[in-house]
Amino acid sequence: MSDDERRRVPVPDVLPVLPMRDAVVFPEMAAPVLVGQPRSLELVDDLRGDPKLVAVVAQRDPDRVPARPEDLYTIATMAAVHELARMENAVRLVLQGLERIRIVDYASTHPYLVARVVRAPEPHEGGVELEGLARTARELFVRLVRAADELSGDLAVAAEAATEPRQLAYLIASTVPLPTATRQEVFAIDPVSGRLRRLVDLMQHELAVRQVVQRVTRETAEEVSKAQREQILRKHMESIQRELGEVDSGRAEARELREKVASMPLSEEARKEAAREIERLERTPDVSPEYGMIRTYLDWLLKMPWGKRAGGRIDVQRARAVLDEDHFDLEKVKSRIVDYLAVKRLRDERAKELEGRDVRGEPILCFVGPPGVGKTSLGQSIARAMGRPFVRQSLGGIHDEAEIRGHRRTYIGAMPGRVAQALARAEAADPVFMLDEVDKLGTGFHGDPAAALLELLDPAQNHAFVDTYLGVPFDLSGVLFICTANTTETVPPPLLDRMEVIALAGYTEQEKLHIARRFLIPRERLANGLREGEVVVGDDAVVEIVRGYTREAGVRNLEREIATVLRKAARRITEGAAVPIRVEAGHLRESLGPRRFYDEVAERIDRPGVATGMSWTPAGGEILFVEATMVPSDEDRLVLTGMLGNVMRESAEAALTYLRSNAERLGLGARVGQRELVHVHVPAGAIPKDGPSAGVTILVALASFALGRPIRGDLAMTGEITLRGKVLPVGGVKEKVLAAYRAGLRTVILPRRNEADLEEIPEEVRRACRFVPVESADDALREALGVQPAEPAERDRVDGSDRAAAPPPTH
Repeated sequence: MSDDERRRVPVPDVLPVLPMRDAVVFPEMAAPVLVGQPRSLELVDDLRGDPKLVAVVAQRDPDRVPARPEDLYTIATMAAVHELARMENAVRLVLQGLERIRIVDYASTHPYLVARVVRAPEPHEGGVELEGLARTARELFVRLVRAADELSGDLAVAAEAATEPRQLAYLIASTVPLPTATRQEVFAIDPVSGRLRRLVDLMQHELAVRQVVQRVTRETAEEVSKAQREQILRKHMESIQRELGEVDSGRAEARELREKVASMPLSEEARKEAAREIERLERTPDVSPEYGMIRTYLDWLLKMPWGKRAGGRIDVQRARAVLDEDHFDLEKVKSRIVDYLAVKRLRDERAKELEGRDVRGEPILCFVGPPGVGKTSLGQSIARAMGRPFVRQSLGGIHDEAEIRGHRRTYIGAMPGRVAQALARAEAADPVFMLDEVDKLGTGFHGDPAAALLELLDPAQNHAFVDTYLGVPFDLSGVLFICTANTTETVPPPLLDRMEVIALAGYTEQEKLHIARRFLIPRERLANGLREGEVVVGDDAVVEIVRGYTREAGVRNLEREIATVLRKAARRITEGAAVPIRVEAGHLRESLGPRRFYDEVAERIDRPGVATGMSWTPAGGEILFVEATMVPSDEDRLVLTGMLGNVMRESAEAALTYLRSNAERLGLGARVGQRELVHVHVPAGAIPKDGPSAGVTILVALASFALGRPIRGDLAMTGEITLRGKVLPVGGVKEKVLAAYRAGLRTVILPRRNEADLEEIPEEVRRACRFVPVESADDALREALGVQPAEPAERDRVDGSDRAAAPPPTH
């Protein structure tokens, strides 16, 4: 199309829009374009007339596909489309720029953009200033063409032939290497003199940069460093050895290791150690045993996640949602975890403000509770909420400090410690790291692993934790450590001081029912290959499993029994049974066999001398029966059986002494007098038992036999007894009460000073049970046996003073 024809083409009111992702088409310039977007292909197919006109406009963001109206500039070019060739999924076109236009608004966006446009006139200029700018721009452009290899020499000829300043500006703007945004900026400048002035600035900057690059390249080529020369010679030597068939595998490995070390963000100490070991590797024959030791060390060193972070900003709301999704109830536990994460987020965000101040380090969360209450799954939920990998390392039975810190490399078969190995598996320097069973650490002649954990869990030290095998510091400050234990009794006190204990006591029957419905049954259904709706487990069946086949604080055995039921159902389906299969309470005997647990309390305490107590164990609370009897004997004797510990023996002696000293006041007569053998037995004799909380239970059992009165069948009790009849507080109240509730006991005697612990009891249990706080043995006997003790003598009062003031001595 000639210049005259181009100028005679009128500008329509509306034009279809062809977005350009990374280019600007100028008037009076031709540009080849490859069109591949579906809507652009449809636009090309719909073009009619001669010439075929479109509005060509550059995108603000080249990654936006397809482009929206707000993604496009408003200054565009009206262009004629010439089709060259069609391909399978694209069309190659040549666009001939005709006129600068302005997009007013968009008439349509589907199936492609159609815009209302107007001509964007360029003011006609003249004078000496414009001529000087054009000459300066032409000279700079010619110099740039000569300096840039990527620009064709024909462009200099074209610039000399351009007579109009407007045409020269468009030629320079379309060929000089510029970003798309800068080209569009130049295109929008009015008048032409301003456009040329901007192009002069850009070309001067480009020429200056190219001159600096040429000078640096020349100087670098003249000063080849010693390391570069060695690298070149080494490559030549490897090529010669390869041609001769004398390739040294050790040198090839060393080269690969050097490249890997150079590409990894190792610390300065680790980089120096790696370089030193690689040099040793090169000097060591590959048949030497030391060669394998060095190579193994380098593999472990480079396997560590140096500088790799998986987690981002902590989202507290997402963390709460994940915890609610994965765990039923546990409101206080989940609330404490969310608080912990919120504080950690603020500390991370304000680290610079806190730097240098005396701020106490973050505590290590320690989940304590019986098996199956969800300690490990809580850690997994925290990791999922934070977007970090989860690592679990069991510490049960570890008695060697080297298991934590690593072995010295001087030993054959030395390895990094379990912490370093777990981080290498996680491939991240900030995982959620669960240290499981910290209460089961051992101590041997190889050192104390708990002492190694002190350094590991101390925020003031673990930023430079040194594994003995690796021998270089590794930053563990980004690791979120979480510990689990069944009890805190066996955790070393210095280690426990680093932790914040979060107790998980156990679940009630209704809580287990909800957990089974929401989590256990769906999970086991998938594990056994069953589709949803093929097997329906009724709520009564779940409750029967809880009552008759499991007696636990957690839900681990409940899940096993549900899995057994679903396996039996899966077998029936494969044998041709019709679906859905309903599992009710009456069907459990076929799958699980006879019921294992019964409400045995009423049977066990149907005679005098038997009392029901409550105990705490690492597996949760349990009930125990204390049996007492008395028989005539030639001498006073107290016999204790049932694997009782020293503390429980002393509680029995204190209870018997209190009853003997208060027999008349309590109405016991001579049944606990002189010349009697008193036998106290706690069944399940193969299980060791100890602790002071059975004192009240032993007292009531002895009094029951002495009075000949049986104790109520729905009554459980706990509390420590003193020689003067005072009832002292005990621990583990929540676990004990839940155990009594599971056994069907609905009245609980407990020390008055343990009343505050009742707030931790689930609401369901508090509503179902009656709690009787007692201060003295008389209160316990009154509730359990209906004894109405006489007012104690002044010397026997237990209201604060042990006895009346003694009379003055006589001489």
